[in-house]
Amino acid sequence: MYPEDRVIVGVVRRRRDVTLLLQARWYRIPQAHMPDGVFTEYLAFFLSASLFDGARGGAVCYYAPLRGVELARRRDLLPQEPRHPRANALYYQCQLGEVLSLASPITNPTRRRFAFVYTTFDRLLAARTLPELYSEEAYFVRRVYDALPRAQTLARKETIYFS
Repeated sequence: MYPEDRVIVGVVRRRRDVTLLLQARWYRIPQAHMPDGVFTEYLAFFLSASLFDGARGGAVCYYAPLRGVELARRRDLLPQEPRHPRANALYYQCQLGEVLSLASPITNPTRRRFAFVYTTFDRLLAARTLPELYSEEAYFVRRVYDALPRAQTLARKETIYFS
């Protein structure tokens, strides 16, 4: 684990997906959200408010190293949902190493909806709230767009938001 390691924070909305994450150790990302590929060393997981049994909001509770990525159709990843509207859509199946709990969950006090946040490992460990994943403090490594390799990867400083 290095401070400059890239981290993508994704959202987990359903209990079934938490089970896949913790037991089967994989997470799916729609290819449409990351058409250039998944370029990260770690994935972190924001569990939505619905998974907290009435708590005020969700939080980033877990992270895991990325071990591999395969491209598959949703119907192949989730065969119990063959008639899902996106059954034929392509997804990255991200295989994970050991799923670890953060010492302090990262909350979302603004309750802003998002799909993915790009950050660095040092920010992930230091943050207590979602906006802190973007901190520009001098003691953090340079922003994620500076940490990305220049070759074959377009650096992005962005969060994908839902309106």
